[in-house]
Amino acid sequence: MRRYLPIVIIGVVLVAVVAGALLLVRSKKTATTAPFVAQGTPAPSTTPPVTRPSVTPENTIPAIPVGVGVAVEEYGDYQCPPCGLLHPEMKKIEQEYGARINFVFRNLPLTQLHKNALAAAQAAEAARLQSRFWEMHDRIYETQDAWKDDGNPRSIFINYAHELGLDVERFTRDMDGTEVQGRLKADRDRADSLAVVGTPTILIEGRQLKVENINGEGIRKGINVMLARKASGQ
Repeated sequence: MRRYLPIVIIGVVLVAVVAGALLLVRSKKTATTAPFVAQGTPAPSTTPPVTRPSVTPENTIPAIPVGVGVAVEEYGDYQCPPCGLLHPEMKKIEQEYGARINFVFRNLPLTQLHKNALAAAQAAEAARLQSRFWEMHDRIYETQDAWKDDGNPRSIFINYAHELGLDVERFTRDMDGTEVQGRLKADRDRADSLAVVGTPTILIEGRQLKVENINGEGIRKGINVMLARKASGQ
């Protein structure tokens, strides 16, 4: 029996090492996907990304091959208070990551809760038709308190259009036009396809972040996870 004891000990050690390695791989996989909600394959996006001018990324952002980036989608309601609070952080993230992310903002006005949300979304999309979406988008979010309870918010948005140098007559007409309505419907249809029901909701490469991770730290973590996966060819 003593003759076989060293062999038995070696076998036990080998089994422990293999088991430990499997647990380590499993724990790394869990850590990689932890920020996200478990979900199936997302519906393909038909909306092209709209990005802001980029700046030099920070050193904390993973290096990736040229031309490789991740898609970041935000579903927002302009009258939603948490969306308004998240807005400045999203601007920082867009500037930090630059071309490493392809950012798309999608309208999800929760009209049963926010009476002026639809008009705000229409204003932003009408400005898009004159290539001033981001300027109107930012102005609406940053002045949320000024129009959220107003009885006629359209007049405020028309004034913003004037301040931004838009063709006000066209802007006013486009707010109720078919192109704007089509864009809002497309955003709503995609939200429905992904079971997105609240705002703000963030998806990174089609993977929805958990509610508790919809903050600056959580969004950056999710982006970094996906950047690392793309850099490694996963």
